[in-house]
Amino acid sequence: MTLVEGGEARALEVLYDRHGGAAYSLAHRIMGDRQAAEDVTQEAFVSIWRSGGRYDAMRGSVRSWVLAIVRNRGIDALRRASSRSSLDYDDDGALEAQPAEERTDSSVLRNERARVVRGAMAELPRDQSQALGLAYFGGFTHREIADMLDVPLGTIKGRMRLGLEKMRTSMDEAI
Repeated sequence: MTLVEGGEARALEVLYDRHGGAAYSLAHRIMGDRQAAEDVTQEAFVSIWRSGGRYDAMRGSVRSWVLAIVRNRGIDALRRASSRSSLDYDDDGALEAQPAEERTDSSVLRNERARVVRGAMAELPRDQSQALGLAYFGGFTHREIADMLDVPLGTIKGRMRLGLEKMRTSMDEAI
């Protein structure tokens, strides 16, 4: 990070090689769109290039710092997009707007399952939902999540196990 702070282009390249995949995955998870995720990732790395001196090793790993910047840039992008659009658009609303003959039993069932899963995830403590979200929606392995969050591997596995148990109970009650 000292080399990035000093303006070494090769250092930024190495930083991107090491953390760019995780940054893009997180941005894609936040934005839900490939192009928007690429834009957020690029914006985050440009920000890092311009302010590499703000990294503080005492506060966490480089990966955690990079992902925090990506997360913040993604949230900012979502806020900008929502302020431009006054529409409150969601999948359930789009489904309801379709003529009845275009709705299928499978799409109704899929939407109901998604609603139940979202509800169960929302009830979890932040650390458990974060670990599960990174694994199932981000596609990261347990080891990658542990490295990203700078937490022991066993802790990540425990959080995921507890989170899945809580979700199973919550979902059983909802069905």
